[in-house]
Formats: sequence, structure tokens, C-alpha cells
Amino acid sequence: MNEGSAEKVNMAFIAAIVAVATIGGFMFGYDSGVINGTQKGLESAFDLGKLGIGVNVGAILVGSSVGAFMAGRMADLIGRRGVMMLAAVLFLVSALLAGAASSSVLFIFARIIGGLGVGAASVISPVYISEVTPAAVRGRLSSIQQVMIISGLTGAFIANFVLARYAGGSTAPLWLDFPAWRWMFWLQAIPAAIYLVALLFIPESPRYLVARGRDADAEVVLTRLFGPLEAARKVAEIRASLAADHHRPKLSDLIEKTSGKIRPIVWTGIGLAVFQQLVGINVVFYYGATLWEAVGFSEDNALQINILSGVLSIAACLGAIALVDRIGRKPLLLIGSAGMAVTLSVVAYAFSTAVTGADGAVSLPGHNGLMALIAANLYVIFFNLSWGPIMWVMLGEMFPNQIRGSGLAVAGFAQWIANAAISVSFPSLAVSPGLVWTYMGYALFAAISFFFVRKMVYETKGRELEDMVG
Repeated sequence: MNEGSAEKVNMAFIAAIVAVATIGGFMFGYDSGVINGTQKGLESAFDLGKLGIGVNVGAILVGSSVGAFMAGRMADLIGRRGVMMLAAVLFLVSALLAGAASSSVLFIFARIIGGLGVGAASVISPVYISEVTPAAVRGRLSSIQQVMIISGLTGAFIANFVLARYAGGSTAPLWLDFPAWRWMFWLQAIPAAIYLVALLFIPESPRYLVARGRDADAEVVLTRLFGPLEAARKVAEIRASLAADHHRPKLSDLIEKTSGKIRPIVWTGIGLAVFQQLVGINVVFYYGATLWEAVGFSEDNALQINILSGVLSIAACLGAIALVDRIGRKPLLLIGSAGMAVTLSVVAYAFSTAVTGADGAVSLPGHNGLMALIAANLYVIFFNLSWGPIMWVMLGEMFPNQIRGSGLAVAGFAQWIANAAISVSFPSLAVSPGLVWTYMGYALFAAISFFFVRKMVYETKGRELEDMVG
């Protein structure tokens, strides 16, 4: 956007539609985090072993990978807002079905439905935000997505804690004689319904409208965002960025015509998406309560630690918002990689000192429990200061207009496949080779991600979306 037109930017309207779009991030977080604290209920209700728990917890990720892949292409067909509305419906249906499931099979089906919504929201909300915000503040506004994801996770942790405390345990009966863990899922229907209604009041992405040949509609939206003069210029700029290919976006655009190889920018996007998961963050989000109980904390204390981690995560995301458009995306990713490598190594060391008492209870001797707690929360802070929000910011802005939807489809699919691999494997890995080696593996991936960023990632701070190349 031209600096001379900056006074015409309608920041109140932009803030309002970003707020609505990021409810998808809240639902992403809530749907992902609600499983944390319900695992005792699932285990007792469906008679599950370690592998069964992993499959039931990871079921959402199957849907998420499919939803992320389909959403990118669907966004080019039915629009960014259309995909977000579909995701809201999926969230609502999943919440009702998961809480009512009478078997593991039905529960898995319900969570796959929710996963479709999570995957769609995870890739489309950042794209939509990046396409309706000025370049100078795009990083800050796009980072709100991660704040909302963590807010959703924290909201789920708090709801789980309150319901379990009120009922006397996650498996104890609550209202209408249903156990508390079922109400943990049903409660999600409330924000899902709010999300669906709120989406009716925001416009479609102007870049999608231009890509569909609806220049007049795009100009109306851009006029509300930036004023009439900037709107006309922006429509022409978007049209010019699409004109070189003379066709609507498609998946094959990810392959270079001259070399026949996948574009380098696509590999960078896939790398960012995969490394964000290989550092093991969702082990904390999905299995936090189980993890802390495994090293000697009570269920009540473990649920409180989840809430602490959520609050610290939100604070770290606010730090990212303050820094992303000042120092840039790449420096934050490098800081995060280094910090996570160190803190994960400390967590692994603390777990290596665990001892089993005569009564079979596991504990961390001396100050090692406090060391593990501090290091784990520093790890969460480093992640949410960097890779948490910045990966989504970059995926939403780094691809050229012609391949943005397709690039997001592939990167989002890779992100959720990596998420599934980490999440489903953790219960078994925690037993053999054990927590120590599992966390050292995550630390190794964090170290590797540092060198990946140095070599493969280029800075996008302050660049217009129409200027992105790859």
C-alpha cells in the first residue's frame, strides 16, 4: 500500500474482520486442546490401551490433514469466507457428536469431522487475514491467529479444569448424569455457533474476487478497507499479478514450467510447516496432563499446569505481535529454534532423573521437578514467540498470488501429517525408548530447524503480497 494513502485505511473495519476471522484460530485451539484432560474418560468409556488412546487423540489430525489440503483448493473455488463458514459447521457437528459418542469408532468419526474444520481454519484464516490487511501491519495482525489458537487451547484447559473440579473428576457424573469429559466436548458448540454467525458479517477476500473475475466486487471491499483511490490501484495491481498466467489458480502451478520441478518456495513452505510440529509442541498441548501425571503430579495439579502454560503462551504471542513487523520473521524463527533446542534438552535431563518409589509412584528428586516445569514453560514461550505464530504468518503471505491457495494446501497437509506422526507416536515413545530420548529427539529437530531457516527462509517483512516471488 502507498504511504500517501495510509490515512484512508479503515483500521476499525480491518480489526473487526480480523477479529471474526481469528475465531477460526480459537476453534482450532479449542478443538485441539479439549482432548487434553478427557483421556481418562475415553480410556474408561471405551476400554482403551496406550495405542488406542493415541489413535483416539490423533483422529482429529487425520481430518485436519485432509481439511488443510482441501481447504486451499476450495478457497480458490468457493472463496475464503465460504471455507471458513464450512469449517464452523464442521466444528459444531463434531462437538455434539464427540460428546455423545457411544463407542471409540463413533468418537473417532466425530473427531475426524472436527479435524476437517481445524485443518480448513488453520490454513484459510491466515490467508484471509493477509489478503485484507496492509503490508506494514500484516505480520502483527496475522500473528493474532496464534494468540487465538492459544486462547482456544487455554479456554479448553480452563473449561476442562473447572468441569472436572466441579464434578469431582473428569470421569465423575455432571449435568444430566453425563460424565464431565463429555461436557468438555459439548461446551465447544457455543463458540462454534458464534463463529458461524459472525462470518455472515465479513466480506470475501478481494484477491479471491479478482481471481474470479469479480473486479467490481473486489473494488467495493477494498474501498471499505483502504479508500476509493487505493482500491482502484490495488485491483489493477492484483489483476497484473495474475495476468501473466492467464488462468485460474490450480495445483499444477506449484511446478515450474521450465524445469518441471516443484518450486523452491513450496519446499520452504513445507519445511516451515513440518519443523513447527517436529519440535514436539503438540505433545504439550495434547498430552500435557498425562505427561505431568507421569512424573509425579496429581491430576488437579497437572490441569493447573496446562492453564499456566496457556497463559504464558498467550503472553509470548503478544511479544511476537510486538516484534514481528519490527525485527522481522526470520530473526524470530532463529531465536525460537535456538531457545527450544536448549530448553528441550533441559527437560530431557530433568526427566532422566525420575525415580520410582516403593509404592510405584514416579517423582523427580530434589529441585528437578521445578527444573522440568520451568524449562518446559520456557520452551512453550520460545515456541509461541517464534514458530507458533510466525509459521502461520509466513504461510499466509510468502506464496505469490497465483499459487497461494495451492501452496497453502500442500504446506498445510504436510503440517498436519507431521502433527499426526508426533501426536500418535508419543504414547508409545514415552514408554519405549522413554520420555528422555523422545524429548532429546524433539530438541534435535529444533536444532536442525535453526539451520533450515538460515538457508531456506527469506524475509517477507513489509513486502506487498503482489511482490512475492517463488
